[in-house]
Amino acid sequence: MAAAAAAAVPVATPTPGRMERVVLVTGASGGVGLALCRRLLEEDGRIHLCLACRNAQRSEAARESVLAAHPAAQVSTVEVDLGSLVSVLRAARDLRRRFQRLDFVYLNAGIMPNPQVNFRALWQGLMTGKVLHMLTTAEGIMTQTDRLNGDGLQEVFATNLFGHLILVRQLESLLCGNEKPSRLIWTSSSNARETAFSLSDYQHAKGQESYSSSKYATDLTSVVLNRKLNKQGLYSSVVCPGLVMSNMTYRILPVFLWKLLMPIMWLIRFFAKTYTLTPYNGAEAHVWLFKQKPESLDALVKYHSCTSGLGKNYVEPRKMDVDEETAEKLYEKLLELEKQALEKYDDLLDK
Repeated sequence: MAAAAAAAVPVATPTPGRMERVVLVTGASGGVGLALCRRLLEEDGRIHLCLACRNAQRSEAARESVLAAHPAAQVSTVEVDLGSLVSVLRAARDLRRRFQRLDFVYLNAGIMPNPQVNFRALWQGLMTGKVLHMLTTAEGIMTQTDRLNGDGLQEVFATNLFGHLILVRQLESLLCGNEKPSRLIWTSSSNARETAFSLSDYQHAKGQESYSSSKYATDLTSVVLNRKLNKQGLYSSVVCPGLVMSNMTYRILPVFLWKLLMPIMWLIRFFAKTYTLTPYNGAEAHVWLFKQKPESLDALVKYHSCTSGLGKNYVEPRKMDVDEETAEKLYEKLLELEKQALEKYDDLLDK
């Protein structure tokens, strides 16, 4: 991916007498990210909402879309490609200059390059009665083709996890030590599986389930961040939006197949509550967490957006299948990788 410079957006002047919360959302140009932005303003129109997007044109289009529904809202943008360290560091520097604090950071951006369905595995699942489990978790039926990015990192790992971690680390001065706790909310997946992850290959260079691996690594990272940063007033949570029809999803199968399958998928929702299907529904857990006190949340729980067969949205907490010792070891490896990766970007780091 090409490195992207931070967008030049005027600093918003806070309204006198009002301390609005500042919310940053990555991957805000479409899908769950854009739906989340709209829903957050429905919950609290006083927040300052910053849309973090990879493409400047789509970023501005998203901002205009949000403002069309909420004309009085404070909405700014920052351009960032989470798959490029230069872009992440520039965006972090820009955000440090523009804001005194961040109250919420929704780490939502993600990629799933060249997703393909293993129809043979799907057929076997149908024959063995495991097809519903496979359809709700994508276990064994989804593969992706990964590649190295410009920083020499596996692209999915860099975009879905490492770029976000670097962003958080670069923004710690805005996130820690505030009067009220700040929040990190990671978009994970029901496809985040331990069987797809290996500590010895945490970038998933040797497998074909890079998306699943990156999301499991996300779960592990969130657990460790709570251990490290809760005392400094920063809390981390993980959500799963369920199966949402978005640009990422539509690339898995030809469009005409999706049109044929949609009636069936609506029926499946009577048996699979994680078939949220729309970005609005998929953002349910994200919005729910916006209203919770972080001290009351379980760091080992993933909060799932669910939709009943009759279309009622709700949130279901589920214990994550994570090993805390593995989480610590992964975090040590990520910090070492961070040290190596940032050595050549000295001019973009605060001294």
